Amino acid sequence: MPSSPLLRFFTGRRGRQAVDTITPERTFADVILPPATQRTLEQALAQVRNHALIFERWGLGERHATGLGLAFNFAGPPGTGKTICAEAIAHALGKQLLVVNYSVVESMWAGETAKNVAAVFRTAIEDDAVLFFDEADAIAARRTAGARQAMEREANTVVNVLLRELEAFNGVVVFATNLAANFDPAFERRIRTHVLFEMPGVAERERIWQVQLHPLHTPLSADVDFAALAERYPASGGDIKNAVLKAAAAAAAEPGVDVGKRIHQRHFVQGIEDVMAAKSVMRQSIFADEDAAVAAGPNVAVPDARTALALQAVEARSQHAALLGIALGAAGLLAGLAGLVVAALR
Repeated sequence: MPSSPLLRFFTGRRGRQAVDTITPERTFADVILPPATQRTLEQALAQVRNHALIFERWGLGERHATGLGLAFNFAGPPGTGKTICAEAIAHALGKQLLVVNYSVVESMWAGETAKNVAAVFRTAIEDDAVLFFDEADAIAARRTAGARQAMEREANTVVNVLLRELEAFNGVVVFATNLAANFDPAFERRIRTHVLFEMPGVAERERIWQVQLHPLHTPLSADVDFAALAERYPASGGDIKNAVLKAAAAAAAEPGVDVGKRIHQRHFVQGIEDVMAAKSVMRQSIFADEDAAVAAGPNVAVPDARTALALQAVEARSQHAALLGIALGAAGLLAGLAGLVVAALR
């Protein structure tokens, strides 16, 4: 997709494309899903396989001029297999997967983002590829009623164009999101199938632990118990993958010759504990901690970490207030000087 030289100068986007083209390698055999998700996904895949039969041989395409495309919404927590399944759909169809780059599609210039969205769909038509909007709530968010700000009007325009292109598109589009509630309601009828990707159960987690490892080359100790790990840690497939990689790195880093190294249960436990701890850190909120500190009162002690976070937030807000006061004062001074100049000229 061409972009203006001025846009490339300001943004540094010189070589990136609006879409990344991926030759799909992963299939549905590479993802382990809960039974309900698996059933819904199989129904979605049946629609893909029977699309030509329904709209060409059965003649429904002559009765319905628009809305012939297949749009799927994969919604669910991170690490539950949404991206893998998008790739698997493209693999099943024997098509390329086009992953949209929002950093390239979004533009600082009014009207450019909407044009870029339309160009993305044209590229999918020309390449006969499956179009994939990952983290789709970033571009398909709810429109603002009575938008007054330029940014709100621009966001509304982008959603309008996306809806129009989706209606006219006769291919396969997959939206993936962790925040389906943020979608504009108009997408509900334009998306053929909504697939809820739930967190895996104990049985699925045990299988996920197993498939992360090579059946022949990965050296496992005799004490490894995947059933115990699955029972103890309610993790997503993405979390388990990260835990396995951490466990392998820890085992490889231990002293001794490589041929004698093994991944033990303690390595897997430490790996998943680290992953779960990281998720806990990411759920922290500076402002929530600040509010808790204020609510506790000046004479009530709070944990050191929360106190530090609260103080940082208060300090940041104080700095912002001070800068705003300085800016307003400077503006008043300039207005006064301008008045004196006008009076002197008279």
